[in-house]
Amino acid sequence: MELGERHKLYVRKNPAPCYEVILYNRKVRDKIVMDLFEEKLVTDNKNLPLAVRMRPRSLDEFVGQEHILGKGKLLRRAIEADRVSSLILYGPPGSGKTSLAWCIANVTKSHYVAINATTSNVEELRKVIAAAKARQANTARKTIVFIDEIHRFNKAQQDVLMPDVEEGNPVLIGATVHNPCFYLASPLLSRSMLFELKPLSRDESLKILTSALKEKTRGLGALNIRADKQALLFLAKACEGDARRALSALEVGVLTTSKSKNAFINFNLEVASESIQRKVVLYDKDEDAHYDTASAFIKSLRGSDPDAALYWMVKMLYAGEDPRFIARRICIAAAEDVGNADPLALVLANAALQIAEFVGMPEARIPLAQATIYIACAEKSNAAYLAVEKAYENIENQKVQEVPEHLKDASYPGAERLGRGKQYKYPHSYKGHYTKQDYTTKKVKFYEPTSIGYEAKIKQRLERLHKEK
Repeated sequence: MELGERHKLYVRKNPAPCYEVILYNRKVRDKIVMDLFEEKLVTDNKNLPLAVRMRPRSLDEFVGQEHILGKGKLLRRAIEADRVSSLILYGPPGSGKTSLAWCIANVTKSHYVAINATTSNVEELRKVIAAAKARQANTARKTIVFIDEIHRFNKAQQDVLMPDVEEGNPVLIGATVHNPCFYLASPLLSRSMLFELKPLSRDESLKILTSALKEKTRGLGALNIRADKQALLFLAKACEGDARRALSALEVGVLTTSKSKNAFINFNLEVASESIQRKVVLYDKDEDAHYDTASAFIKSLRGSDPDAALYWMVKMLYAGEDPRFIARRICIAAAEDVGNADPLALVLANAALQIAEFVGMPEARIPLAQATIYIACAEKSNAAYLAVEKAYENIENQKVQEVPEHLKDASYPGAERLGRGKQYKYPHSYKGHYTKQDYTTKKVKFYEPTSIGYEAKIKQRLERLHKEK
């Protein structure tokens, strides 16, 4: 190819993977043959990983993220109407960030360029932006620039993007596993729509695996595979919402398993366990193993056996249980079985729940273990649990009491004329911040504190106050 002196030729390998030729003519750009801008795949599709080959080509093929891509949702409407502005997608690995960007480019028939922020630089960004402008001017075709790990870009790199992102050419789709509000500059965030992707559910992962086994052109459907349902369910759970990990394990398992005498590849539970390098643990969220293990965990906490409680907790986590489920069980045990014998137990349990929600696995196992050990070793009292049960029983079986006149709300105009709150005694106005006063029309007794731990102090105080009466 012969080009004028004013032309610059850049040949860059696209991570798609493809080769993109970028021509830039300083004066007569419109005379250049624009076919050079078209994306040409030079790699055999069959050599690409299964996770790449199975990327959805349409929104109907996309699995998961119904909260943003369901019928009638804003993002889906924008994609279908080809009115996508710059997006920032964040969520855990394998939740579909790259696949969604690829899908958007395919649906909107846009040119797709993918770069990784860990290896990119300002010079590359400028070249990509210049090529997008030339493509728009000569072919009216938009360019979608997908930037993976966008949180790795420094302020200077983000500043390079902002003017052109604001003009909508190229359309930026950034992806990150971190909350972009903490990593991206406010001006860039304000020019982009922000969407959070959730981990795929077990059923969604199973649907993706099943599709890969059936798809003959892009998937594994051309092979004679007999996949056990239990093996696929195991992969769907073990991948923990990461579709890329599930598909990679399926591909490795299928391609490394020899055919049987009847010319079939048998993908069973043993192969699935080996391909994802996780031991098979009997634990099904819909069967007895789930409930039995959770029961053993709670009873070990109640029985003050920290080692047994840790064992059952780890079994659940290893089998793919949602750490938030375990954290909720810990909170219940802290209130029901420890109670006021050690009020700090509930505080610690609640902290573990919030941390598990915030950081996720695998780090969440550490605060969960701390809370488990603390609650298992804490003084025990179920007095608070028994008290609320008695209160519920009273409400259900006895006549419901009316609120005494002196306790009724007296804050509104006219309340004084009705006698509301007239004889109420404000406890803080009395010695010891306490005074004798009836709080129900008929005496009730629900809470019976024990003499264990901090609850012993509560019992002593209540006994002293009762004597003062």
